Amino acid sequence: MSPGPLVDPADVPGWLSGLVAATADLDASALTRVRPPSGKPTRPAAVLMLLGDGDGVDGPDVLLTRRADTLNSHPGQVAFPGGSADDTDDGPVDTALREAEEEAGVLADGVRPVALLPDLFVPVSGFMVTPVLAHWERPSPVRVVDSAETAAVARVPIAHLADPANRFRVKHPSGFTGPAFSAPGMLVWGFTAGLLAGLLTLAGWERPWNTADVRDLDESLRAANAEVQA
Repeated sequence: MSPGPLVDPADVPGWLSGLVAATADLDASALTRVRPPSGKPTRPAAVLMLLGDGDGVDGPDVLLTRRADTLNSHPGQVAFPGGSADDTDDGPVDTALREAEEEAGVLADGVRPVALLPDLFVPVSGFMVTPVLAHWERPSPVRVVDSAETAAVARVPIAHLADPANRFRVKHPSGFTGPAFSAPGMLVWGFTAGLLAGLLTLAGWERPWNTADVRDLDESLRAANAEVQA
């Protein structure tokens, strides 16, 4: 499946139509500076960027999960529901919907996939990830399905993520510096934060924020964990 809209942008809620339209002819360079290694195999995966209409007070929201601290891969990190493709999956949409149900209890019949973003390479895992943008037409209750895999599930308002007070950059011990978001009990950084930053820009939801605010990643993680335990 090629990246771009899966539906007519005019056939989604007004707040979402501009974002769906913006996925047409979108290049991966708009979302990441990382390029896949030439000639080396990658593993297919998908994530579900599930946007709901919200509660009418804070506006649209996005579903995020926090991975269990005991996992070998990306322990404790905040992520979109998703994972590696199974042989029985019928493409990235099927993978993303299956993983969202397994991780957060999302019922696929209430989800309408509206666009595919370009495949993005994740060097740490070797995955080639297809982000699936979807509208949560009929939200189902979400929960931690398997505590061995997921520590928390949350619907986070887009307005909270776009608030300049909740945006900064973090510096990894390796020297890498990238975008980050503060959400209730969560520090969003790495691949997920980069995708969220791209989403805000594409949709026209981004507000001016202090890009010079660079914080130590480990200190920021400790602060987020302390908030969870408080």
